[in-house]
Amino acid sequence: MNAPTLTQDAKALGSKAPGPLPAGHPVLKQPKVGVLLINLGTPDGTDYKSMWRYLREFLSDPRVIEMPRVAWYPILYGMVLTTRPQKTGKNYQLIWNREKDESPLRTYTRGQSEKLAAALADLPNVVVEWGMRYGNPSTASAVDALTAQGCSRIVVLPLYPQYSATTTATANDQFFRKLMTMRDQPSIRSIPAYYDEPVYIDALAASMERHLKTLDFEPEVVLASYHGIPKAYFEKGDPYHCHCLKTTRLLRERLGWDETRLISTFQSRFGAQEWLQPYTDKTVERLAKEGVKSIAIINPGFSADCIETLEEIDGEVREIFLHAGGKNFAHIPCLNDSPEGMAVIEALVRRELFGWA
Repeated sequence: MNAPTLTQDAKALGSKAPGPLPAGHPVLKQPKVGVLLINLGTPDGTDYKSMWRYLREFLSDPRVIEMPRVAWYPILYGMVLTTRPQKTGKNYQLIWNREKDESPLRTYTRGQSEKLAAALADLPNVVVEWGMRYGNPSTASAVDALTAQGCSRIVVLPLYPQYSATTTATANDQFFRKLMTMRDQPSIRSIPAYYDEPVYIDALAASMERHLKTLDFEPEVVLASYHGIPKAYFEKGDPYHCHCLKTTRLLRERLGWDETRLISTFQSRFGAQEWLQPYTDKTVERLAKEGVKSIAIINPGFSADCIETLEEIDGEVREIFLHAGGKNFAHIPCLNDSPEGMAVIEALVRRELFGWA
């Protein structure tokens, strides 16, 4: 006996087409799909109060500082938040986007969101928003904006190529904290780290090659400088170190370079404990003292230029290299909202939208 088909089942239920809806009957709209870009965060200004608020939120995150609160909070509220806001504010002033009165990270993340929305114009039920893990616009406000526009499904892209509990995990944590307050939660997909995605490696290579052609010198060594994490986090199982090294290896292979031309280093350490090595500042100092006169630095772990790339690398580290005897220094910009950078973001988002949009 043949199994009934869907058509036969439908006939058994009655094949009459539905009539018009009665007056006043609610009509369900096509559900929308939200795309949420999440970046690290930014202070609202360079003044003491703005920096204090931002640093308090950032340095209170147990994913960032894995110390018991009873031991860390006296240090945070006693010494760190007393002295660091003023110093950090001065550093932000050096790179502040004065035209828009905001940090470059906010400018670039907004640009990524706007350009992604334009690129996805062929998907009319997709809405794009952006938010920060720390500071404004908050992750919660971005979720509110998406749900207010009728998004019952949300694709989340933490803008960190390499996974770490201090970045990707805490961004997802914050997103889920918002969901915990909602009675009618959207369905969600979180895009994984993309440290070895071919589109990402190709974008880094193309960006590097284009920028190096604009220089009036050829770097003897290029450093791929990643934000560091305490060595203890790596020993507890954080895969970040492995992701960084793989990105460098794939980029080196893509460029056809050897291990002495492109090397991995780690920057932005904080506190007295040991962090991932080799340290970027110590490495450039050593290279200069060994006679290397020309270097360039790229930051593959940052999706957009920020205080760590513009002030720390292109400012402090540049000065260290030149003071130690180096002659030529170049900072290769992050992918930001460049065509290469947007190709990465669009490719990742379109893949995760499959079946939804």
